[in-house]
Amino acid sequence: MPKEGIFCRVINGGRLSAGDMLEYRPKILQVKVITLSDRASKGEYADKSGPVLEQMAEAFFSEAGRQLAIDKAIIPDDPDQLRALILEYCDKNADIIFTTGGTGIGPRDITPDVIKPLLDKEIPGIMEMIRVKYGMQFPNALVSRSLAGVISKTLVYTLPGNPKAAAEYAGEIFKTIEHSFRMLHEIDWH
Repeated sequence: MPKEGIFCRVINGGRLSAGDMLEYRPKILQVKVITLSDRASKGEYADKSGPVLEQMAEAFFSEAGRQLAIDKAIIPDDPDQLRALILEYCDKNADIIFTTGGTGIGPRDITPDVIKPLLDKEIPGIMEMIRVKYGMQFPNALVSRSLAGVISKTLVYTLPGNPKAAAEYAGEIFKTIEHSFRMLHEIDWH
């Protein structure tokens, strides 16, 4: 197997001839970060976990040599707004959606309840491992209801609103991203 070159997928069949020009257009990953917080959405509180996720995504994908565009939104803990935004991002072919906030057991913690029914496939192992890993040291981590899954070809991860916890979760999630992309897009990498 070659170790250099550009791997691509044929989207439209046709004939190529010697001297034909091909244009390389690298995929720009579409990453969406949604912060759920009643107070931050009103400007009463600064969003801290959303920027942490943005910085981590930029660093991870830059190191991997990938280009990305990040969009962010801050919304209240409102199920209708969250559902609409998730569906909008998926319709616009987002590659990854991270939410932060609303994963606990409080009365306004609605994120997993809204997103789980939208998933085509849940990926339980990631969040189970994170809860066990960090729950052994910090038992409060075991109360998280975070989840991971897929809607169409979009990876969706719901993370806690605490910036430190969001960073810990994202650090584990990024270890699985490339493999997840290959599986979603049926790229045989073995």
